[in-house]
Order: sequence, then C-alpha cells, then structure tokens
Amino acid sequence: MVLCFKSRLTRPVRVGHNGLLSFYKSILTAVTALAAVCALDAAGIQSAAPKTARSKAAAKKRRRTVAPVAAHFVKAASGADAAPPKDTAEATPVKKTAGPVAPAPAHIPGGPWRVPNYAESTEGDSIDGDDMQVRRAAVDALGRLNGSVVVADPETGRVLTIVNQKLAFKSGFEPCSTIKVPVALAALSESIVDRDTVIRIYGSTTVGMTQALAKSNNYYFASLGEKLGFDRFHYYAKLFGLGEKAGLGIEGEQAGTLTRETPSNGGVGMMTSFGEGITLTPLQLTAIMSAVANGGTLYYLQYPRGQRDLLELTPRVKRRLDIAQLIPDIKPGMSGAVEYGTARRAGDAHETIYGKTGTCTDPHSPTHLGWFGSFTEAGNQKLVVVVLLTGGKLVSGGAAAAVAGSVYKELDAQDFFAHARIPAPVTIAAQSAGQ
Repeated sequence: MVLCFKSRLTRPVRVGHNGLLSFYKSILTAVTALAAVCALDAAGIQSAAPKTARSKAAAKKRRRTVAPVAAHFVKAASGADAAPPKDTAEATPVKKTAGPVAPAPAHIPGGPWRVPNYAESTEGDSIDGDDMQVRRAAVDALGRLNGSVVVADPETGRVLTIVNQKLAFKSGFEPCSTIKVPVALAALSESIVDRDTVIRIYGSTTVGMTQALAKSNNYYFASLGEKLGFDRFHYYAKLFGLGEKAGLGIEGEQAGTLTRETPSNGGVGMMTSFGEGITLTPLQLTAIMSAVANGGTLYYLQYPRGQRDLLELTPRVKRRLDIAQLIPDIKPGMSGAVEYGTARRAGDAHETIYGKTGTCTDPHSPTHLGWFGSFTEAGNQKLVVVVLLTGGKLVSGGAAAAVAGSVYKELDAQDFFAHARIPAPVTIAAQSAGQ
C-alpha cells in the first residue's frame, strides 16, 4: 500500500510502506532546522559573518517560507507527543497604518498559530448542575490556560463538570494521537495484532502494543491502519461514536465529523496515527474513555443543568461495545504513558491513571492542540478526566496530562474517591453494537 502526503507547496509525494519512517525523519529534520532559524531570528541573534546583499535577500526569502512549511508538516514531524520548548511570548502586535484596514489575526511566535495560550476559560459557563467539588478542582488545575476540562462518571454517563463550555461544545478539532485508542481496539478486535505482536519500525527495531501506546508511536499505528483498511476502521470509528453527538439533550453541543472517504492527505495511515479526516470534541473523547473505563458501555453523556435535572437523571446506553476482553491488552500501554511515556507530566497519583495524549496542529483554526483522555479506578470508584488545550507551542499532550493529573491529585487529597456514589437505574436506549 502507498501513502500520499500532499504538500501545499509541492506536488504530492508518494511514500511506500517501508519508506514511511524515512519520510517522518526527513520532515522532522527539515522542520527542526527551520525552527532553529526561526528561534534565532526571533531572539535577534545574528551571524558574526558579514552579510552580503544576496545573503540578506536569501534570508528574507527563507523567513517568508518557514511558517507555511512548518504549518503543513507539524503533524508528520512531531512523532510522539513530546512536550515542546517553553515559550511565554505574547502575540505579535499588528502594525498600524494610515488608512483603515481590517486587523490581521494575532500571530503566536514560534509557529503558524493564531490562538492565544491563555484565556478566561470559565467565562459564560453554566454550573447549576455541576458537582462543585469536582469543578473547583478542574478550574484550579486549568488555571489561565486556554482550554477545556470535562469530568464524568463512566458508570452512568453523568457529566460532573465542563470547564469552558464554549470550547467543549464546538464541532471539534483534530484528534491527534488520541485516535490511537480506538485504532488499537479495532486492530485487536480484528485479530490483526495481539498485545504481544511486534511490528518492525526500522532495522532491527520493533515495537509492540504497550510501548506504542505509551510512547505514541506513529509508524506502528499507521501500519495498523494500512492493515485495517479504511472501511474497517471507519466502521469501528462510528461504533465509538465519532461523527455523532456524544450527549443527550446537551444544549449547544455540536457533533464532530468523520470523513466518508480515505483522506487525501496521507491516507488511512495518517487517519489512524493522527486522526486525519476526523474532528473530535472533548465530549466525544469523554464518552470513548468512559466506555474503556467501564468495560464497553457507550453511554449518552448527560449534563444536568440544575437540581431537578440531577434528581431525574437516568443513565442511557447508546450501545454496547464488545471490547471487555480487549481492554486488558491496552491498559498497560495507557498506564505506561503516565508512568514513563508521553503523559509523564500527569505526575505520581495515589491511584493508577490510564490515559492517552495527543499533540498536533489543527489545520482549520489554526491552533496547536494538546489532548489528554484519561480515567482512574479507585476501589469501586471510577472517574474520567478529559483535557483539551489550545494555543501556541506552550500547548502539548504532556501539558494537558499535567492538568488532568492535578485534577486527580486534588480530588484524592479531598477524599473524593472514598465516598461511594449510588448508581441510578440504567435505561437501555440501544444495545446493539451495530447501531
């Protein structure tokens, strides 16, 4: 099978299966070099060698082309969800002119992004039905970061709080590497791999399921995508609720999108390693993580808007997913992400955290994205925490994991998990996994 990576600046480049890693490496090298040029230029560092008129013109030309190249290839070059360098620079001010002109979007130094790192993320939230203990922990953990936090009970589908509802209810962003959780379950379900199967990455280097999830190995999941094929993965993506609303009667919620055909940019390999052709909402990721946490029940998420809604809340099942026997095969990789992988910034918690990070640039905003979908099990208590961060290069999956880790630790310090919650009776809306 051949993957096609289409650049906005050049003609399509066709890359064979065995050349995918080389492609990733070449793009990584190019973007790293370009990023270094940008960093030197932004810092005002100049070469000691005298500049000729020709070298000055060449430098000017390079500066013009750095941003679009980095914007297009940032997904392919980022590899695993490593945290980017710290940068607290503010947006570059727009230059004033004599005549009336429309203001240009603020540019975030260090990349092509147009979304700030910081915002008033609680502004406009309706919190009448929130669990206030959970909300305080989520608000404190997010701080001034521009993002959203969703916390839910995976045994009922009740949403306990949503910080930054405007962002959470939007039509979604690229999933980045969080898509690897449903990809892993689809591949296991189809017996394409098992937990111990290893895939050769390059030379004698091989990677198995646990390491690939913990370290977020793009080549491994691109390979699973090629083996699954578009039609089979599309079927499983729909089962997990992609392309449809996750909530039941949540006012303002928009559904994410799911492409109906193989993405032109990178094919199914990019779809299963970065989520190309998909937009994911924080609520959708919350529903997926809840299904993994509870053994395969995909609930409609319900967000009570007041005390009456809360008293009348009855869990509603969207569909049952036949994944209970597969979940033990992915949990070591999800806990490994926190212990030694891409989510290490979640830190040490009293209870094990299972999670998956995602870091990439959404091409539509454009914004850099940091995702973390997670859950924990404390005795009979389970909790799902999903974090989405938007902004510039401060943003990453690791940064999102740090926010979620703070939520878990603050709740644990308040003995949140020590108090049993009485589950409501379950109403089955749809039991068939095929619906």
